Amino acid sequence: MRKTVHILTLILGIALACPDLAAAAEPLRFIFITTCRDEAFFRPVKKGMEEAAKRMNVECEFTGTEGVDVKAQAAMVRKAVADGYDGIALNIIDPEAFDAVVQEAAERGVPVVAFNVDDHRSPNARLSAVVQQFDKAGRALGRRASEFVPDGTRVLMTVHDEGISALEQRLRGAQEVLKAKNVTWKVIATGTQPERAAQLIAKTLRENPDIKTVLCTGQADTEGAGLAVEQHFSGKGYAVAGFDLSPNILRLIKAGHVRFTIDQQPYAQGFYPVVQLALYCRYGIMPANMDAGAGIIDKHNVDDVIDLNKTEHR
Repeated sequence: MRKTVHILTLILGIALACPDLAAAAEPLRFIFITTCRDEAFFRPVKKGMEEAAKRMNVECEFTGTEGVDVKAQAAMVRKAVADGYDGIALNIIDPEAFDAVVQEAAERGVPVVAFNVDDHRSPNARLSAVVQQFDKAGRALGRRASEFVPDGTRVLMTVHDEGISALEQRLRGAQEVLKAKNVTWKVIATGTQPERAAQLIAKTLRENPDIKTVLCTGQADTEGAGLAVEQHFSGKGYAVAGFDLSPNILRLIKAGHVRFTIDQQPYAQGFYPVVQLALYCRYGIMPANMDAGAGIIDKHNVDDVIDLNKTEHR
């Protein structure tokens, strides 16, 4: 697998260094289909998609469902195939819901690659995935949080939506680590709006005064937890940690209201699926799985990330 990724990287370098090769190739149309399409997390994903589309001389559209609706999302895959798209990048948030439609696309000659979330626990005809290793990332959250979570305490753990396998895997990974410290937890779903998440988290913390730590699994709930502490519990010994980047999360880290967050390079999740689909459609080069990583951002490196994040290449 590592050799395959190296070969793909070499070919990508050649393609980007020789733009005339892409410009002379036949036009292609790709579509990204996601859940929660308007969530702030996807802004750098779209940026990566758009910049890769220009470099590879393809047309790309970004669409999806407003909330978590796997049936509607699967229907969008079928429509994309019927509408003649040359390739599909799909956010596979459920391990079974998309197996049939991805197989149908493959049988019709339309390649599918996964981005953001992959189905790696059941058979699926997608060709590759550009995603974080979620179990591993969850364990990273648990290990780092163990440095400040006391033994035998109770923590609040959050997801922004139920039914998204990536969030469940992160949750399980963190819980596996925390069990070793006899830590218990209460789990809530916050929704995808940080302000609303902040209200719900603050209410839950007031109702559970023994809980002093909030561990989150996505961008909206991480931002919401940081806002809740900033607005209602500042200086009272609360700790927040979670996932993903936003200007507000970075600000909250600098201000000390979020201890750390774990990045998954959303820009790359938009960029590389376009490249992989273009190379496959034009030259038959098989896409390869790529790990989006699990970089920890805390007070020691947040200023560097803020500077880098201004380019939106995260």
